[in-house]
Amino acid sequence: MGLDVGDRTIGVAVSDGLGLTAQPRETIRRVSIKEDIDRLVDLILENNIIKVVIGLPLNMNGTLGPQGEKTKAFAQKLEKKLKYSDRIEGKQVEIVFWDERLTTSAAQRALIEVDMRREDRRQVVDTVAAVFILQNFMDRQKNMR
Repeated sequence: MGLDVGDRTIGVAVSDGLGLTAQPRETIRRVSIKEDIDRLVDLILENNIIKVVIGLPLNMNGTLGPQGEKTKAFAQKLEKKLKYSDRIEGKQVEIVFWDERLTTSAAQRALIEVDMRREDRRQVVDTVAAVFILQNFMDRQKNMR
């Protein structure tokens, strides 16, 4: 599962059964940490997820800025929920970070290229960014074998 965690939304992508391609899943409208994490746990269970790849927004010089700190704090809360949730029942779900620099820009460009209206782009850009994050991660894993 790939996540693009923002202040207002969380873009979610999942891989196909073979782990070859990333597919858009949904855009979660942020409500509260508890509700956001509960929805992610639902998706993890529904999709039999064993690894969550969270896009880490780094500054262009590679340092962690305020948004990166927020993302790491969110990931820690998700990890804690996964570790102690009765619903997970001993299932190990690994959380990893992936450099997400410029993924939102790439997602915007891709949506513009398919001539999507600005209003519609706002609804899906985070999910498309999550697809880019997950696909880049999976491609890197394949190349390392």
